[in-house]
Amino acid sequence: MTLLTPDLRARLRAHAEASARTPGHDPAPVVKFFDPAGAATWLASELSADGDTLFGLADLGFGCPELGSFSLDEIARLRLPFGLSVERDLYFASAVPLSVWADTARRAGSILWAETLLARLSPAANPDELPPPEPGGG
Repeated sequence: MTLLTPDLRARLRAHAEASARTPGHDPAPVVKFFDPAGAATWLASELSADGDTLFGLADLGFGCPELGSFSLDEIARLRLPFGLSVERDLYFASAVPLSVWADTARRAGSILWAETLLARLSPAANPDELPPPEPGGG
């Protein structure tokens, strides 16, 4: 699977350029990658000019999602059990800013649980009003 289509690359680059020009720019993630055999999940909102360095939220499944940079090439080269590789969520779309994703994921303990919580919110809802994670969830 192609992890980034030309359209996704263009959107990620546009976010990176806007962030460089506008302090405090907080775009929504454009793409979600995931490990089909585990809990690792990445949300990317920006792509550097080198075409490899993504900025976003990374969650390797240990309960501590982090904002930062990660390599598209390294993600693409990961070989998982059963001959699987990291995939792109073809149906992912979000209008929620990355900072809200990061805050929600940190509080929930995972991007996957944050996705469930954010889906429950109306567009105008306050992220501080999120319900607590369910025991054993996420």
